[in-house]
Amino acid sequence: MTDKREPDMAQTRERIDGYLHRSGLSSRSPRVVPLTGDASDRRYFRILTPGAPSIVLSLHSGRFDYKTLPFLNVARLLAQMPVPIPEILGHADDLGVLALEDLGDVTLQAHLGAATPAEHAALYRQSVALVATMQRRGAELDSADYMPYGIAFDVEKLTWEMDFFIKHFLEAYRGLVLSLSARDALRAEFAILVEILASEPRVLCHRDYHSRNLMLHNGKLFIIDFQDARMGPDTYDMVSLLRDSYVDLPESTVDELIAYFLALKGTTEQADEFRRRFDLMALQRNLKALGTFGFQTTARRNPVYIQYIPRTLRYVRTNLEAVPHFSRLADLLSIHVEEFR
Repeated sequence: MTDKREPDMAQTRERIDGYLHRSGLSSRSPRVVPLTGDASDRRYFRILTPGAPSIVLSLHSGRFDYKTLPFLNVARLLAQMPVPIPEILGHADDLGVLALEDLGDVTLQAHLGAATPAEHAALYRQSVALVATMQRRGAELDSADYMPYGIAFDVEKLTWEMDFFIKHFLEAYRGLVLSLSARDALRAEFAILVEILASEPRVLCHRDYHSRNLMLHNGKLFIIDFQDARMGPDTYDMVSLLRDSYVDLPESTVDELIAYFLALKGTTEQADEFRRRFDLMALQRNLKALGTFGFQTTARRNPVYIQYIPRTLRYVRTNLEAVPHFSRLADLLSIHVEEFR
């Protein structure tokens, strides 16, 4: 049987070789090493060249226009704050190739297994401080020149994410056949949640700020995968970090980091009020994450995310218990998901 991946692999190598030739690296006997990808359709390769720093090539699904590339646009914004991000080293629009500074292989998630409690606490405080900086400087740098200021977690986007959960987790992954009345009942409850979240004041959000998108390099954290940044609630990135599907954090640590975040912001909001809004945001985001994991497993045939589903289900149950005025939603979800009963 012919391996259907062979033409794609050949085309991928042709694109990589094309960039190496144009950049002059091909004459230096480079070694190409595939890297673990993310949930997007981009692929990553490390280029090891004798006597020179390694670089990473990000291969997009097709050609792009560098001048309008969201990654570049958001990178320019973040560089002004400044917060640490990888340097862009080159590009080939027709090949769909972006060359980036190599930050190594140590994500915050990977490092935590080897970190001492003191190191663990320090890294998370750094992570929270970066959120506070993005929100504060994001407000100061607001400009139509930057894409994130023109898109938001509005009713349409948040509703789409809840429908994504129904379609890809409940139906595709769990194999449920929902009646029209059951679907409408869920969507009615989701609509209440979405309206509350969409009505909150908006700040600049990374959108996917978790332990796999924070890299430890030369002793400090770098932010990656920021091209989908947009405006949203000030709880959003904190939820991504502290209700992270890839990491368990003690509840005492979550409380301490929320208090630290509020202190950095200098807000008069009480911790319990922020925590109320935090729990609502966590409920929506963790449900959306289940949709993503279901989609990756069933549509992309990528089973790596199955291992993160139990933790995320546990988060949703905790979130539902923390927001008793959504008891109707809890009842409806428990009908379809045994982990919520």
